[in-house]
Amino acid sequence: MKRILKIVSVIPLALAVLSVQAADWTQFRGPGGTGVSPETNLPVEWSKTEGLRYKVGLPGRGLSNPVIADGRVYVTACSGYRESRLHVLCFEEATGKKLWERQFKATGNTACHPMTCMAAPTPATDGKAVYALFATGDLVAYDRAGTLLWYRSLVSDYPNITNQVGMASSLTLAGKSLLVPMENAGDSFIAGVDTTTGKNLWRMKRSKTINWVSPIVGEANGQPVAIFPMPGNISAVEPATGKVRWSYEGKGISSMVSPSYSDGVLYSPRDGGLTALKPNTDGTPPRELWTAENFGSGYASPVSQGGRVYGLGSVNVKCVSATDGKEVWTQRIDGPFSASPVVAGGRLYAVNNKGRTTVLELGDKPKLLAKNDLDDTILATPAIANGCIYLRSDKYLYCVGSKK
Repeated sequence: MKRILKIVSVIPLALAVLSVQAADWTQFRGPGGTGVSPETNLPVEWSKTEGLRYKVGLPGRGLSNPVIADGRVYVTACSGYRESRLHVLCFEEATGKKLWERQFKATGNTACHPMTCMAAPTPATDGKAVYALFATGDLVAYDRAGTLLWYRSLVSDYPNITNQVGMASSLTLAGKSLLVPMENAGDSFIAGVDTTTGKNLWRMKRSKTINWVSPIVGEANGQPVAIFPMPGNISAVEPATGKVRWSYEGKGISSMVSPSYSDGVLYSPRDGGLTALKPNTDGTPPRELWTAENFGSGYASPVSQGGRVYGLGSVNVKCVSATDGKEVWTQRIDGPFSASPVVAGGRLYAVNNKGRTTVLELGDKPKLLAKNDLDDTILATPAIANGCIYLRSDKYLYCVGSKK
Protein backbone atom coordinates (compact mmCIF):
# COMPACT_ATOMS: atom_id res chain seq x y z
CA MET A 1 0.00 0.00 0.00
CA LYS A 2 1.29 3.42 -0.96
CA ARG A 3 1.42 6.59 1.06
CA ILE A 4 -0.14 5.97 4.42
CA LEU A 5 0.99 8.51 6.94
CA LYS A 6 0.39 7.27 10.46
CA ILE A 7 0.96 9.36 13.55
CA VAL A 8 1.54 7.57 16.84
CA SER A 9 0.43 9.57 19.88
CA VAL A 10 -0.35 9.03 23.52
CA ILE A 11 -4.10 9.25 24.09
CA PRO A 12 -5.24 10.02 27.62
CA LEU A 13 -7.21 7.27 29.34
CA ALA A 14 -10.22 9.54 29.67
CA LEU A 15 -10.33 9.93 25.91
CA ALA A 16 -9.94 6.23 25.26
CA VAL A 17 -13.10 5.37 27.21
CA LEU A 18 -15.35 8.00 25.65
CA SER A 19 -18.62 6.64 24.29
CA VAL A 20 -20.97 8.17 21.77
CA GLN A 21 -24.20 9.38 23.32
CA ALA A 22 -27.52 8.09 22.01
CA ALA A 23 -28.55 11.61 21.01
CA ASP A 24 -25.39 12.32 18.99
CA TRP A 25 -25.34 12.53 15.19
CA THR A 26 -22.28 10.59 14.09
CA GLN A 27 -22.56 10.19 10.30
CA PHE A 28 -24.57 11.10 7.20
CA ARG A 29 -28.25 11.07 8.23
CA GLY A 30 -27.35 10.28 11.82
CA PRO A 31 -27.23 7.00 13.77
CA GLY A 32 -27.54 4.06 11.39
CA GLY A 33 -27.97 6.43 8.45
CA THR A 34 -31.71 6.44 9.09
CA GLY A 35 -32.42 10.18 9.24
CA VAL A 36 -34.30 9.55 12.51
CA SER A 37 -33.34 11.01 15.91
CA PRO A 38 -34.65 9.99 19.36
CA GLU A 39 -34.73 13.68 20.33
CA THR A 40 -37.99 15.28 21.49
CA ASN A 41 -39.01 18.88 22.11
CA LEU A 42 -36.83 20.23 19.34
CA PRO A 43 -37.28 23.81 18.13
CA VAL A 44 -40.18 24.41 15.75
CA GLU A 45 -39.75 28.07 14.82
CA TRP A 46 -36.66 30.18 14.10
CA SER A 47 -35.33 32.86 11.78
CA LYS A 48 -32.13 34.75 10.93
CA THR A 49 -32.51 36.77 14.13
CA GLU A 50 -34.50 34.53 16.48
CA GLY A 51 -34.11 31.00 17.82
CA LEU A 52 -30.42 30.50 17.05
CA ARG A 53 -28.01 29.39 19.73
CA TYR A 54 -25.15 30.43 17.49
CA LYS A 55 -24.06 31.09 13.93
CA VAL A 56 -20.38 30.66 13.12
CA GLY A 57 -18.44 31.32 9.93
CA LEU A 58 -16.94 28.60 7.75
CA PRO A 59 -13.87 28.98 5.52
CA GLY A 60 -15.41 27.57 2.37
CA ARG A 61 -18.03 25.50 0.60
CA GLY A 62 -19.49 22.20 1.71
CA LEU A 63 -22.45 19.89 1.13
CA SER A 64 -21.47 17.57 3.98
CA ASN A 65 -23.68 17.63 7.05
CA PRO A 66 -22.16 18.33 10.48
CA VAL A 67 -21.47 15.34 12.73
CA ILE A 68 -21.71 15.62 16.51
CA ALA A 69 -20.32 13.48 19.33
CA ASP A 70 -19.21 14.02 22.92
CA GLY A 71 -19.52 17.78 22.93
CA ARG A 72 -17.81 18.31 19.57
CA VAL A 73 -19.23 19.40 16.20
CA TYR A 74 -17.15 18.45 13.16
CA VAL A 75 -17.53 20.07 9.74
CA THR A 76 -15.61 19.77 6.48
CA ALA A 77 -15.13 22.51 3.87
CA CYS A 78 -13.10 23.34 0.78
CA SER A 79 -11.64 26.65 -0.36
CA GLY A 80 -8.96 28.27 -2.49
CA TYR A 81 -8.10 27.95 -6.15
CA ARG A 82 -10.38 25.31 -7.69
CA GLU A 83 -11.33 24.18 -4.15
CA SER A 84 -7.91 22.60 -3.71
CA ARG A 85 -7.66 23.56 -0.01
CA LEU A 86 -9.40 21.02 2.24
CA HIS A 87 -10.55 21.78 5.79
CA VAL A 88 -11.66 19.79 8.84
CA LEU A 89 -13.03 21.95 11.65
CA CYS A 90 -14.06 21.21 15.22
CA PHE A 91 -16.40 23.40 17.29
CA GLU A 92 -17.54 23.24 20.88
CA GLU A 93 -21.08 21.91 20.76
CA ALA A 94 -22.47 24.11 23.52
CA THR A 95 -21.10 27.47 22.36
CA GLY A 96 -19.91 27.22 18.76
CA LYS A 97 -16.38 28.17 19.77
CA LYS A 98 -13.85 26.90 17.24
CA LEU A 99 -11.56 24.44 19.01
CA TRP A 100 -9.34 23.60 16.04
CA GLU A 101 -9.04 23.65 12.28
CA ARG A 102 -6.80 21.51 10.10
CA GLN A 103 -6.01 22.20 6.44
CA PHE A 104 -4.21 20.34 3.69
CA LYS A 105 -3.86 20.42 -0.07
CA ALA A 106 -5.93 18.16 -2.29
CA THR A 107 -4.06 15.43 -4.14
CA GLY A 108 -6.86 14.51 -6.57
CA ASN A 109 -8.73 16.26 -9.34
CA THR A 110 -11.01 19.09 -8.16
CA ALA A 111 -13.11 19.50 -11.32
CA CYS A 112 -16.81 18.90 -10.68
CA HIS A 113 -20.35 20.06 -11.42
CA PRO A 114 -20.80 23.63 -10.12
CA MET A 115 -23.62 22.59 -7.78
CA THR A 116 -21.35 20.34 -5.77
CA CYS A 117 -17.83 20.68 -4.36
CA MET A 118 -14.92 18.78 -2.85
CA ALA A 119 -16.45 18.78 0.66
CA ALA A 120 -19.57 16.87 -0.38
CA PRO A 121 -19.02 13.57 1.51
CA THR A 122 -20.09 13.72 5.17
CA PRO A 123 -17.44 12.70 7.75
CA ALA A 124 -18.02 10.10 10.47
CA THR A 125 -17.09 10.06 14.13
CA ASP A 126 -17.07 7.60 17.01
CA GLY A 127 -16.48 10.30 19.62
CA LYS A 128 -12.80 9.45 19.89
CA ALA A 129 -11.82 10.42 16.34
CA VAL A 130 -13.26 12.01 13.23
CA TYR A 131 -12.78 10.49 9.78
CA ALA A 132 -13.14 12.71 6.71
CA LEU A 133 -13.29 11.82 3.02
CA PHE A 134 -13.19 14.44 0.28
CA ALA A 135 -14.26 14.20 -3.35
CA THR A 136 -10.57 14.44 -4.25
CA GLY A 137 -9.97 10.98 -2.77
CA ASP A 138 -8.17 12.38 0.28
CA LEU A 139 -8.98 10.41 3.43
CA VAL A 140 -7.88 11.59 6.88
CA ALA A 141 -8.36 10.80 10.58
CA TYR A 142 -7.90 13.16 13.55
CA ASP A 143 -8.49 12.56 17.22
CA ARG A 144 -10.91 14.86 19.04
CA ALA A 145 -8.03 17.16 20.02
CA GLY A 146 -7.09 17.65 16.36
CA THR A 147 -4.01 15.42 16.37
CA LEU A 148 -3.43 13.70 13.01
CA LEU A 149 -3.82 9.94 13.38
CA TRP A 150 -3.32 8.95 9.75
CA TYR A 151 -3.77 10.21 6.21
CA ARG A 152 -4.22 8.56 2.81
CA SER A 153 -4.24 9.85 -0.73
CA LEU A 154 -6.48 7.30 -2.43
CA VAL A 155 -5.61 8.68 -5.86
CA SER A 156 -1.95 7.97 -5.11
CA ASP A 157 -2.83 4.40 -4.16
CA TYR A 158 -5.19 3.97 -7.12
CA PRO A 159 -4.22 6.47 -9.87
CA ASN A 160 -7.12 5.57 -12.18
CA ILE A 161 -9.76 6.96 -9.80
CA THR A 162 -11.63 9.63 -11.72
CA ASN A 163 -13.82 12.50 -10.55
CA GLN A 164 -15.55 14.01 -13.56
CA VAL A 165 -18.71 15.50 -12.04
CA GLY A 166 -17.99 15.17 -8.31
CA MET A 167 -18.23 12.52 -5.58
CA ALA A 168 -20.68 12.67 -2.71
CA SER A 169 -20.83 9.18 -1.12
CA SER A 170 -20.21 9.42 2.62
CA LEU A 171 -18.28 7.35 5.13
CA THR A 172 -19.92 4.94 7.55
CA LEU A 173 -18.45 3.35 10.67
CA ALA A 174 -19.00 -0.31 11.58
CA GLY A 175 -16.91 -1.17 14.62
CA LYS A 176 -13.24 -0.90 13.69
CA SER A 177 -14.04 -0.80 9.98
CA LEU A 178 -14.46 2.51 8.19
CA LEU A 179 -16.64 1.85 5.14
CA VAL A 180 -15.27 3.77 2.16
CA PRO A 181 -17.31 4.04 -1.07
CA MET A 182 -15.17 5.01 -4.06
CA GLU A 183 -17.39 4.11 -7.00
CA ASN A 184 -16.55 6.03 -10.15
CA ALA A 185 -15.91 5.70 -13.87
CA GLY A 186 -12.26 4.74 -13.28
CA ASP A 187 -10.76 2.55 -10.56
CA SER A 188 -14.05 1.80 -8.82
CA PHE A 189 -14.19 -0.02 -5.48
CA ILE A 190 -15.61 -0.24 -1.99
CA ALA A 191 -13.39 -0.89 1.02
CA GLY A 192 -13.22 -1.43 4.73
CA VAL A 193 -10.40 0.62 6.25
CA ASP A 194 -8.91 -0.02 9.69
CA THR A 195 -9.84 2.97 11.87
CA THR A 196 -6.59 2.65 13.83
CA THR A 197 -4.06 2.42 11.00
CA GLY A 198 -5.81 3.63 7.85
CA LYS A 199 -4.85 0.40 6.06
CA ASN A 200 -7.31 -1.65 4.01
CA LEU A 201 -8.98 -4.48 5.87
CA TRP A 202 -10.51 -5.48 2.55
CA ARG A 203 -11.21 -4.02 -0.88
CA MET A 204 -13.76 -5.09 -3.48
CA LYS A 205 -13.76 -3.98 -7.11
CA ARG A 206 -17.01 -2.51 -8.43
CA SER A 207 -18.27 -1.73 -11.91
CA LYS A 208 -17.02 1.52 -13.43
CA THR A 209 -20.15 3.52 -12.67
CA ILE A 210 -20.53 6.93 -11.04
CA ASN A 211 -22.42 6.37 -7.81
CA TRP A 212 -23.31 8.94 -5.10
CA VAL A 213 -25.10 6.55 -2.75
CA SER A 214 -23.75 6.13 0.79
CA PRO A 215 -23.48 2.74 2.51
CA ILE A 216 -25.56 1.91 5.58
CA VAL A 217 -25.28 -0.81 8.21
CA GLY A 218 -28.04 -3.41 8.48
CA GLU A 219 -28.24 -6.85 10.05
CA ALA A 220 -28.03 -10.51 9.01
CA ASN A 221 -28.51 -13.32 11.52
CA GLY A 222 -27.94 -10.89 14.35
CA GLN A 223 -24.64 -9.65 12.90
CA PRO A 224 -23.98 -6.26 11.26
CA VAL A 225 -23.70 -6.11 7.50
CA ALA A 226 -22.53 -3.21 5.37
CA ILE A 227 -25.04 -2.51 2.60
CA PHE A 228 -23.64 -0.97 -0.59
CA PRO A 229 -26.22 -0.13 -3.30
CA MET A 230 -25.24 0.76 -6.85
CA PRO A 231 -27.09 0.78 -10.19
CA GLY A 232 -28.23 -2.79 -10.85
CA ASN A 233 -26.96 -4.30 -7.61
CA ILE A 234 -27.12 -4.14 -3.81
CA SER A 235 -24.43 -6.03 -1.89
CA ALA A 236 -24.36 -6.76 1.83
CA VAL A 237 -20.90 -7.61 3.17
CA GLU A 238 -19.25 -8.31 6.51
CA PRO A 239 -17.74 -4.98 7.62
CA ALA A 240 -14.53 -6.55 8.94
CA THR A 241 -13.79 -8.91 6.04
CA GLY A 242 -15.75 -7.83 2.96
CA LYS A 243 -17.29 -11.31 2.66
CA VAL A 244 -20.57 -11.07 0.74
CA ARG A 245 -23.53 -12.14 2.88
CA TRP A 246 -26.19 -11.52 0.24
CA SER A 247 -26.61 -9.81 -3.11
CA TYR A 248 -29.63 -8.43 -4.93
CA GLU A 249 -29.91 -7.70 -8.65
CA GLY A 250 -32.53 -5.24 -9.89
CA LYS A 251 -33.12 -2.62 -12.53
CA GLY A 252 -33.37 1.06 -11.74
CA ILE A 253 -31.56 1.09 -8.39
CA SER A 254 -30.70 4.72 -7.71
CA SER A 255 -27.18 6.06 -8.14
CA MET A 256 -28.00 9.27 -6.22
CA VAL A 257 -30.42 8.50 -3.38
CA SER A 258 -29.32 6.45 -0.38
CA PRO A 259 -31.55 3.71 1.06
CA SER A 260 -33.03 3.42 4.53
CA TYR A 261 -33.03 0.37 6.82
CA SER A 262 -35.63 -0.08 9.55
CA ASP A 263 -37.10 -3.05 11.46
CA GLY A 264 -35.31 -5.56 9.25
CA VAL A 265 -36.50 -4.04 5.97
CA LEU A 266 -34.38 -2.21 3.40
CA TYR A 267 -36.13 0.62 1.55
CA SER A 268 -34.35 0.98 -1.79
CA PRO A 269 -34.96 4.04 -4.02
CA ARG A 270 -35.26 3.22 -7.73
CA ASP A 271 -36.33 5.19 -10.83
CA GLY A 272 -38.44 7.68 -8.87
CA GLY A 273 -40.05 4.90 -6.84
CA LEU A 274 -39.26 2.88 -3.72
CA THR A 275 -38.95 -0.89 -3.25
CA ALA A 276 -39.12 -2.58 0.15
CA LEU A 277 -36.73 -5.53 0.45
CA LYS A 278 -36.71 -8.14 3.21
CA PRO A 279 -33.27 -9.78 3.56
CA ASN A 280 -33.32 -13.52 4.20
CA THR A 281 -31.26 -15.31 6.83
CA ASP A 282 -29.84 -17.97 4.48
CA GLY A 283 -27.81 -15.72 2.17
CA THR A 284 -30.29 -15.83 -0.70
CA PRO A 285 -31.38 -12.55 -2.35
CA PRO A 286 -33.87 -10.42 -0.39
CA ARG A 287 -37.60 -10.74 -1.06
CA GLU A 288 -39.42 -7.85 -2.72
CA LEU A 289 -42.30 -6.87 -0.44
CA TRP A 290 -43.75 -3.99 -2.45
CA THR A 291 -42.91 -1.09 -4.74
CA ALA A 292 -44.32 2.42 -4.43
CA GLU A 293 -44.31 4.48 -7.63
CA ASN A 294 -43.65 8.24 -7.86
CA PHE A 295 -42.01 8.23 -4.45
CA GLY A 296 -39.68 11.18 -4.13
CA SER A 297 -37.19 12.41 -6.68
CA GLY A 298 -33.93 14.24 -7.00
CA TYR A 299 -31.38 13.76 -4.21
CA ALA A 300 -33.35 13.26 -0.97
CA SER A 301 -33.20 9.90 0.81
CA PRO A 302 -36.30 8.26 2.36
CA VAL A 303 -37.01 8.13 6.07
CA SER A 304 -38.79 5.22 7.78
CA GLN A 305 -40.33 5.61 11.23
CA GLY A 306 -43.40 4.38 13.11
CA GLY A 307 -44.74 2.11 10.38
CA ARG A 308 -44.56 4.83 7.74
CA VAL A 309 -42.02 5.74 5.06
CA TYR A 310 -41.56 9.36 4.00
CA GLY A 311 -40.13 10.57 0.70
CA LEU A 312 -39.27 14.08 -0.37
CA GLY A 313 -40.09 15.13 -3.93
CA SER A 314 -39.33 18.42 -5.62
CA VAL A 315 -42.31 20.18 -3.99
CA ASN A 316 -43.97 17.63 -1.71
CA VAL A 317 -43.65 15.06 1.05
CA LYS A 318 -45.19 11.66 0.37
CA CYS A 319 -46.10 9.22 3.14
CA VAL A 320 -46.70 5.52 2.46
CA SER A 321 -47.41 2.55 4.68
CA ALA A 322 -44.35 0.49 5.58
CA THR A 323 -46.58 -2.62 5.41
CA ASP A 324 -47.74 -2.45 1.80
CA GLY A 325 -46.39 0.77 0.26
CA LYS A 326 -49.86 2.28 -0.19
CA GLU A 327 -50.09 6.06 -0.04
CA VAL A 328 -51.27 7.52 3.25
CA TRP A 329 -50.98 11.20 2.32
CA THR A 330 -49.11 13.76 0.25
CA GLN A 331 -48.33 17.27 1.50
CA ARG A 332 -47.16 20.07 -0.75
CA ILE A 333 -44.24 22.10 0.63
CA ASP A 334 -41.72 24.62 -0.70
CA GLY A 335 -38.86 23.13 -2.73
CA PRO A 336 -36.62 22.32 -4.45
CA PHE A 337 -34.52 20.12 -2.18
CA SER A 338 -30.99 18.74 -2.24
CA ALA A 339 -30.92 17.84 1.48
CA SER A 340 -32.66 14.75 2.84
CA PRO A 341 -35.45 15.12 5.41
CA VAL A 342 -34.97 14.18 9.07
CA VAL A 343 -37.54 13.03 11.63
CA ALA A 344 -37.58 13.58 15.39
CA GLY A 345 -40.28 13.86 18.05
CA GLY A 346 -43.10 13.07 15.63
CA ARG A 347 -42.06 15.88 13.29
CA LEU A 348 -40.43 15.99 9.89
CA TYR A 349 -37.91 18.70 9.04
CA ALA A 350 -37.16 19.45 5.37
CA VAL A 351 -34.78 22.26 4.37
CA ASN A 352 -34.88 23.52 0.79
CA ASN A 353 -32.08 24.95 -1.32
CA LYS A 354 -32.89 28.53 -0.24
CA GLY A 355 -32.59 27.75 3.46
CA ARG A 356 -36.30 27.46 4.28
CA THR A 357 -37.05 24.62 6.71
CA THR A 358 -40.60 23.29 6.65
CA VAL A 359 -41.72 21.56 9.84
CA LEU A 360 -44.56 19.03 9.61
CA GLU A 361 -46.30 17.26 12.47
CA LEU A 362 -46.70 13.64 11.38
CA GLY A 363 -49.77 11.45 11.78
CA ASP A 364 -52.66 10.10 9.74
CA LYS A 365 -52.82 13.61 8.32
CA PRO A 366 -49.87 16.02 8.31
CA LYS A 367 -50.04 19.39 10.01
CA LEU A 368 -47.91 22.30 8.85
CA LEU A 369 -46.26 23.79 11.93
CA ALA A 370 -43.76 26.31 10.56
CA LYS A 371 -41.74 27.65 7.64
CA ASN A 372 -38.41 28.96 8.88
CA ASP A 373 -36.27 31.13 6.60
CA LEU A 374 -32.52 31.67 6.86
CA ASP A 375 -32.20 33.13 3.34
CA ASP A 376 -29.03 31.17 2.73
CA THR A 377 -28.24 28.43 0.21
CA ILE A 378 -28.35 25.12 2.09
CA LEU A 379 -27.74 21.85 0.26
CA ALA A 380 -26.59 19.80 3.27
CA THR A 381 -28.85 17.46 5.24
CA PRO A 382 -29.69 18.75 8.77
CA ALA A 383 -28.12 17.17 11.83
CA ILE A 384 -29.86 16.74 15.20
CA ALA A 385 -28.15 16.39 18.57
CA ASN A 386 -28.90 17.13 22.21
CA GLY A 387 -31.85 19.46 21.75
CA CYS A 388 -30.53 21.34 18.72
CA ILE A 389 -30.82 21.29 14.93
CA TYR A 390 -27.66 21.96 12.92
CA LEU A 391 -27.73 23.46 9.43
CA ARG A 392 -24.73 24.31 7.29
CA SER A 393 -24.35 26.48 4.23
CA ASP A 394 -21.26 27.43 2.26
CA LYS A 395 -20.63 30.30 4.68
CA TYR A 396 -22.06 29.37 8.07
CA LEU A 397 -22.78 26.66 10.61
CA TYR A 398 -26.14 27.33 12.28
CA CYS A 399 -27.15 25.84 15.62
CA VAL A 400 -30.91 26.15 16.12
CA GLY A 401 -31.78 25.89 19.80
CA SER A 402 -32.14 27.76 23.07
CA LYS A 403 -29.10 29.65 24.31
CA LYS A 404 -27.23 28.26 27.30
